[in-house]
Amino acid sequence: MGSPLKLQGVTRKFKDTVALDSLDLEVAEGELVALLGPSGCGKTTALRIIAGLDRANSGQVWVNGVQIDKLPAHKRNMGMVFQSYSLFPNLNAQENVAFGLKMRGTSKSQRENRAQELLALVGLPDHAKRFTHQLSGGQQQRVALARALAFEPDVLLLDEPLSALDAKVRANLRDEIRSLQVKTGTTTIFVTHDQEEAMSMADRVAVMNGGKIAQIDAPDVLYHSPADQFVAGFVGQMNRIPAQVVKDKVRVLDSLVGIRSIHEFQRTDLVALVRPEALKVAAKASGNCRVVARSFLGPMSKLLLQTAEGVEFQAVLTSEQSANLHSGDAVQVSVKPGDYLVVPS
Repeated sequence: MGSPLKLQGVTRKFKDTVALDSLDLEVAEGELVALLGPSGCGKTTALRIIAGLDRANSGQVWVNGVQIDKLPAHKRNMGMVFQSYSLFPNLNAQENVAFGLKMRGTSKSQRENRAQELLALVGLPDHAKRFTHQLSGGQQQRVALARALAFEPDVLLLDEPLSALDAKVRANLRDEIRSLQVKTGTTTIFVTHDQEEAMSMADRVAVMNGGKIAQIDAPDVLYHSPADQFVAGFVGQMNRIPAQVVKDKVRVLDSLVGIRSIHEFQRTDLVALVRPEALKVAAKASGNCRVVARSFLGPMSKLLLQTAEGVEFQAVLTSEQSANLHSGDAVQVSVKPGDYLVVPS
């Protein structure tokens, strides 16, 4: 089983650039937390500091109640999987998986048995004697994952492990990694810039911005209750629709909705951040919008809509609901309660 992980006030500066700004993070035993954010937000720096591949300017890293930030990387019980696999080309799959055990002085029979066990766990029981060039990209990443788990690490660190794979392999391996993580109970940090990966795999997602965690929550909470404009815009798709204050409510399109925002509303130039699926659309000759285009996506369809003022936004409906809506049709659009955030424009 994994161990609880804690980062306390971790700061990392590179000359005049602050990569991490007094970062605090706690990960429970057996939990998978995704660090999600754009390039340069600090997520990979945080991972490298946990692994011991980089040192913080200040702050502490704890695993299982023991402070480890002064320990060298080889004395931290961390398993790590990189984007580039980093397998040894001169070793076969079994030897790659067993490599960490060999460095720890494990007997040959024990490490061979453990390697075979892990290769079976990642679905490659018949690939033990194959070398790197004889494996596909997805198979190489499975071997890298087995190697990282072989010595039962306290924490498993995954640094964009799927980004080099094609879409279908990436989707399959994403599910396999999550299933494997649950089976082994290994505490895991998963770094990614792909929101779909983060939202589908993690127990909690930490959205990072400017070296800080903007919000950390379960995926559904993050999606439906973003803390601010950055999180709302980075997680999922958000429309920006003009809004006006009407007494203690806000008018969005023709809907009066309750105010749900951290901002004061002394200003009149406001926008509502509304998810595409939080819009109701119905054909109506005197409607407040018109259909610009419809995109069929299987069970769901996406509508590009435009207000009389020329503001464009998108709605997502079931394909059955939108089957009779075509380019140029007039429609009435309203906002469902809940999924919106009103902010200054």
